[in-house]
Amino acid sequence: MNDTTEDNPIHQVMEIRIEQGFGGMDQAMTILINEAMKIERSHALRAKAYERTPDRLGHANGYKSKNVKSRLGHLGLQIPQVRDGIEFYPSALEKGERSELALKLAMAEMYIKGVTTRKVSGVLKKLCGLAFSSADVGRASALLNHELDLWRNRPLGEVAYLMLDARYEKVRMNGSVVSCAVLVATGVQADGKRSVLGVAVSMSEVEVHWRDFLLSLKKRGMHGVKRVTSDEPAYLDSSRTRHRC
Repeated sequence: MNDTTEDNPIHQVMEIRIEQGFGGMDQAMTILINEAMKIERSHALRAKAYERTPDRLGHANGYKSKNVKSRLGHLGLQIPQVRDGIEFYPSALEKGERSELALKLAMAEMYIKGVTTRKVSGVLKKLCGLAFSSADVGRASALLNHELDLWRNRPLGEVAYLMLDARYEKVRMNGSVVSCAVLVATGVQADGKRSVLGVAVSMSEVEVHWRDFLLSLKKRGMHGVKRVTSDEPAYLDSSRTRHRC
């Protein structure tokens, strides 16, 4: 980038755009996020850099480097630090890290669907210009498992209508691929919104598996069911008579 007397971050970003076109997005975003964090620190301190004011709450204390892998590429961020009793962490960075969750989930999804870690790393290298190790893929998969556990164990409320269904999928168990039943419960809440309440995998659709599945929904707080529908009357009668919700 050419030398310039202007030190305005927007001017720096425009210089990058002019010189590199669609390239250099990681550099441009790094400049903007760093500037946003500095502005946010000034607001938290109630004073700009080197400004003397009776409203000041603390003092700036330099920067801490943080490397972030994003969909735009590698971002070398400088996180503003503070001292003298005030707590501060830039919300711009928190929101940015949450938005980049999509990158980690996409990486985990490829792995879960059977793509090797080497191929996952190769795809992301071409898309983002970043190298990911097998450990990175493993951590992303753990994150996906965490998100799934939060969804599977989320509390339920009043469900006016409950719909039960099942489908069969191939599942690897003990080194062999077998056909298992995927039990699905869909509910219509009191406000009229429909959502998937839960999913469970079992060896078959026998009554005991449906009973355990319905009990798990009840333990999560499902109540107020007025009508249950299913394509298997035997399971429906069993769930209705033995475990009213």
